[in-house]
Amino acid sequence: MRVALCTCITIAVILILAFEWRKLKDKPRREKAALFAVLLLVWALSMLDLPATPGPVTLLEMIFKPFEGLIKP
Repeated sequence: MRVALCTCITIAVILILAFEWRKLKDKPRREKAALFAVLLLVWALSMLDLPATPGPVTLLEMIFKPFEGLIKP
């Protein structure tokens, strides 16, 4: 299931890039780079499993767990 999702997202990004690139032929290089950067960022974020990613609270608990004995009486 995860492979199919990644494949669909990759195909969608490629299609967006292909259709938008034709419109950007006359535009400056900076706008092309901006489109590519945004699509790359969206693609990279969509590949992460965000619902299963631990949050900042989990990170803080992991850091301060060894000091629990010093804080609690």
